[in-house]
Amino acid sequence: MVKAALFDAAGTLFQVHGSVGAAYATVAARHGVIVPPHVIQQRFRAAFHQMPPLAFPGKPPAELARREYDWWRQLVATVFSGERFADFEAFFGALFDYFADAAAWTLFPDTQPALTALKTRGLRLGVVSNFDGRLISICKGLGLTEHFDVIVMSSRAGYAKPDPRIFRLALASLDVDPADALHVGDSMQEDVAGATAAGLRAWLLNRDRAPSSEAQSVSDLHELVERV
Repeated sequence: MVKAALFDAAGTLFQVHGSVGAAYATVAARHGVIVPPHVIQQRFRAAFHQMPPLAFPGKPPAELARREYDWWRQLVATVFSGERFADFEAFFGALFDYFADAAAWTLFPDTQPALTALKTRGLRLGVVSNFDGRLISICKGLGLTEHFDVIVMSSRAGYAKPDPRIFRLALASLDVDPADALHVGDSMQEDVAGATAAGLRAWLLNRDRAPSSEAQSVSDLHELVERV
């Protein structure tokens, strides 16, 4: 019997308004640097995959906000390597704040109805995301926090997906056994492999993509509600 459902955040419940490349380009232009959005998008993808996990095991809680900031600063510096800013620190600070605002993100249309339906059934709900402390304000601004009993962020948990410990940490907060829980997300490696390793049932969310033969998959969250 399913007692709890965990969700990835970005790419599953909501997405960047427009695109990362467009957002970066807009903020950069305000600081005097012009780079086409598609170029930034390509650089971002390459830089993101080269970064270490967004997790800081063993670090004191008082240090975590700074470490999150520095992690993203390193990524953005890589994206804009070779570009000349009059004040890179001012630019990066504005960019970091931009993505802390819920206005930078948009909910998928199926998110609220699906969460409401699952909550009505009595399931405990949680978020497990490779994100930082800004996720709380984003979820609050998007009207999501009322649905969730726990929101676990890799930067605060000390583990990043696909490490099974981050899923177990969420389930411990919910007091639910892995066998009685499911996780849904848009990454085969981070979400499906990680959740499966932790003992949960895993669903791959394939929005606008071909069905996967490697895992249970759904095309949207409405389908998930119907099949759970």
